[in-house]
Amino acid sequence: MITRIREVRKARGLTLAEVGARCVPPTTAQTVGRLETGMRTVSVKWLNRIAKALGVEPSELVTLPDRVDVPVAAIVGETGVNAPRRTTALLPPRPAATMIGLRFEIAQGDYRAGDDLWLERLEPAAAAQALNRDVLVPRPAGRFAFGRLAGVAPAGDEVRVQLLPATPGARQLVADVPWLAVARTLVREL
Repeated sequence: MITRIREVRKARGLTLAEVGARCVPPTTAQTVGRLETGMRTVSVKWLNRIAKALGVEPSELVTLPDRVDVPVAAIVGETGVNAPRRTTALLPPRPAATMIGLRFEIAQGDYRAGDDLWLERLEPAAAAQALNRDVLVPRPAGRFAFGRLAGVAPAGDEVRVQLLPATPGARQLVADVPWLAVARTLVREL
């Protein structure tokens, strides 16, 4: 079986030791390296352990005949634009169960018409994690507020948030926030 363990590990920015430590039960960097290079047979059990440690589905760690990978041709770094040292591929965005979407039909702030934004839904108690990030907040009657989260204030049993909309100089206060969603991934065609 041809695996993509190395590509996925590198795309996640993890070392062999970090992946080994994240495995349940933990394993050594050498074992992960042997699984990556094919020096050790990758069983379904190992595939599941490594996938969980990397935070991906096991199917993302194997080369499938019907999946088209996007190879990385160049990397922009401190020394300029160079070819990668090893063959690698881009990983597709993977939605989580807490994700919701926002589509732009018109340009607004940093976003263009046609942009899709993937947002992670948060409970009001976790709103402070999204400070200075773009958020979507539900309002009554099926409406929403969208903008940069500038402030969070508990008010009794409810949470109030202050947003900076894309309009310069404007501010919006939303009270009794049932949930909010923070921008995580921008999908844009050029």
